[in-house]
Parts: sequence; C-alpha cells; structure tokens
Amino acid sequence: MTDGIDIDHLCALAKLDLPKEELTAARSDLENIVLMVDAMQDVNTEGVEPLSHPIEFPARLREDVVTEQVDPEQFQHNAPDTAAQLFLVPRVVE
Repeated sequence: MTDGIDIDHLCALAKLDLPKEELTAARSDLENIVLMVDAMQDVNTEGVEPLSHPIEFPARLREDVVTEQVDPEQFQHNAPDTAAQLFLVPRVVE
C-alpha cells in the first residue's frame, strides 16, 4: 500500500525543500506511518463502545469558591486609560 508515496510531490505541496538524505528518511517515515495505519484498520472493533477519553477516570472537580479578592487598582495602575474599572483602548475598527 506504500508504493504510491510520491515524496517529491508531497514536499512540493508542503513547500518543503529537503536535502536528498532527508527525503529518503521522510519517505521511510511515511511508509511506516501508512503501514501502522493499515495494521490499525485490520483490528476488529465490532461491539467496542467509543470512548470520550482514552483513559476512563472520574473528573476531579473542586468546589468553585472565591479564594481571594482582587483590587482592580492593583492591576490597572500602569494602564494608560481606565474608566469604571475597565481598560480603555483606542478604537481599531471603523
């Protein structure tokens, strides 16, 4: 199945200019990837339920509690312009 890999065409599409020795390595890597995908296609997955995540574990959720009070003045003292605890920025879209 790896006979059809045209590494020169793929490099042209990706706008890559690889030296000859890297072309050989890239072709070999792509052939190995295609062989791995072919092997994965042969695995019988009949009756296997899809997973939302490869490792099944319960989500560790913490209680959403405010742990500190933020003073807006502390964060805005270096801002060029503020109003009503908001950062004012120049208009960039007309």
